[in-house]
Amino acid sequence: MAKIYKTKSGDYWDMIAYEAYGNESYVSYLMSANQDKLGYVRFPAGVELIIPDLTEADKDLLPDWRA
Repeated sequence: MAKIYKTKSGDYWDMIAYEAYGNESYVSYLMSANQDKLGYVRFPAGVELIIPDLTEADKDLLPDWRA
């Protein structure tokens, strides 16, 4: 089940991916689930992001930019 993450001032996509998944390489999954927020590079406080669950297969895949 997906979770909701509320940003802190100064958060970046890769920082959030690292916090959520333990690896910033999963930033593409995070961004895909939050396409309406792609205008942000550095987040203000209080933006709610969907943190999708990763399947076991997802954990073995490289992000698009590394494939």
